[in-house]
Amino acid sequence: MDVVIVKLGGSLITDKSRRARAKDTTIRRLAAELARGAAHIRARVVVGHGSGSFGHHAATEHGLLDMKSPRRQAPGTAAVQRAAHALHKRVADAMEDAGAMPFSVLPSSACGGRDGRVTRMDARPFTSALTAGLVPITCGDVVLDAAGRATICSTEAVLFALTKKLLAAGHRVRRAVWLGITDGVYDADGQTMSTLDATHVPDVARGAETTDVTGGMRLRVDTTLKLARLGVESWVMDGRTVGALEAALRGHRTGGTRVPAKRSGR
Repeated sequence: MDVVIVKLGGSLITDKSRRARAKDTTIRRLAAELARGAAHIRARVVVGHGSGSFGHHAATEHGLLDMKSPRRQAPGTAAVQRAAHALHKRVADAMEDAGAMPFSVLPSSACGGRDGRVTRMDARPFTSALTAGLVPITCGDVVLDAAGRATICSTEAVLFALTKKLLAAGHRVRRAVWLGITDGVYDADGQTMSTLDATHVPDVARGAETTDVTGGMRLRVDTTLKLARLGVESWVMDGRTVGALEAALRGHRTGGTRVPAKRSGR
């Protein structure tokens, strides 16, 4: 299969300065663009979204990452999972209403993790959904290791682990599209970088300024560079631009930053 990965940033679909505040109008618009774009390409689409002011605020309020004992973590683990999944339901519902045929695959069930890393992933729910013509949708989530210790795995970590699984199984990942509230990655002068590679990563690509327990733009840049080394190109774009997602699915980049795949042997 040919696959396109789409990430909807938490800052794009929620107001990260306010607890559990979704941008429902934006979510519905993006869902409609996704449905239209996916209907006109041969590639299959996987969608991931950030937790924004839902999961991040809950994790901070409960001090989840400051605790080591699974039993002490338990109340926070349950609260963060419920918060992340509440936003997930909004996004999935909007996709269904738009005709995008979503199929939820939640990391808390499909993955294991430690220290923010995905250490185990069952990719079969994703690939089975893709084969069935559905659009798998996942998100940043709280996941457990074998001892029951909780960690927060970002959407970037989940999508990177999934991409490795897809490539290992012989599928082709055409590109990853990262939508946020900036016009791509900015340089030191605050200007959009048309192209980004490992030889020039600006210091301004740092973590989010609002509540974010997974790393914001810094994490996104790091993930795109890791994908480039796997041979997968990324587009980092402004999801507030009407039509940008639909155009990206059809293979047209409207602004933002391109992170080209690294050529074999270089």
